[in-house]
Amino acid sequence: MTMARMRIPLFPLNNVLFPGGVLPLRIFEPRYLEMISACMKEGTGFGIALILSGHEVGEAAKTYDIGTHVRIIDWTLREDGMLGISVLSEGRFRILTTEVQPNQLIYADVEMLEEPQAQNFPPQYSAAIDLLRDIIAKVGGHYAELEPHYDDPLWVSGRLAELLPIEHLQKQHLLQMDDPLQRLERLCAMWDCMESEN
Repeated sequence: MTMARMRIPLFPLNNVLFPGGVLPLRIFEPRYLEMISACMKEGTGFGIALILSGHEVGEAAKTYDIGTHVRIIDWTLREDGMLGISVLSEGRFRILTTEVQPNQLIYADVEMLEEPQAQNFPPQYSAAIDLLRDIIAKVGGHYAELEPHYDDPLWVSGRLAELLPIEHLQKQHLLQMDDPLQRLERLCAMWDCMESEN
């Protein structure tokens, strides 16, 4: 099922962010400084999508069609003179069309993807909760500051997919799954965090 359509600027990255996730970013290219300035003034967000071909800097990169819409939740001027921001992912989108501006900033027409209603956490995946708690305790940082939702398969599967050492293409495949329980099942199969049935 789909939700609203909108036109947003894109930030192509060699990274995958899942709904409910937080990501710190360093902003230094003029096109993205202008984008962030406009987003902050207008109170709007932008899109993050994994790079399919191209690079994070220079000419506009081609991205995968499924990404996440984010809003800026914090910013700071770093000691190195760059702008530092933190963004919160508010949901997934599908890119319908893109347009590259003269400054190589990409604008995309996207449709937001509706996530399933909250589901009960299946007991056979309870080891995934313990795994995630251990990882967050070790990595700390902005993950330790997130409000935890260990009873929500969408939140748990998203944080595991972000934090486990999984290749970007695998993360993108997980992002494209519409069912968080399927995502959780795939992660548990990969990392042996599924309880055996007795």
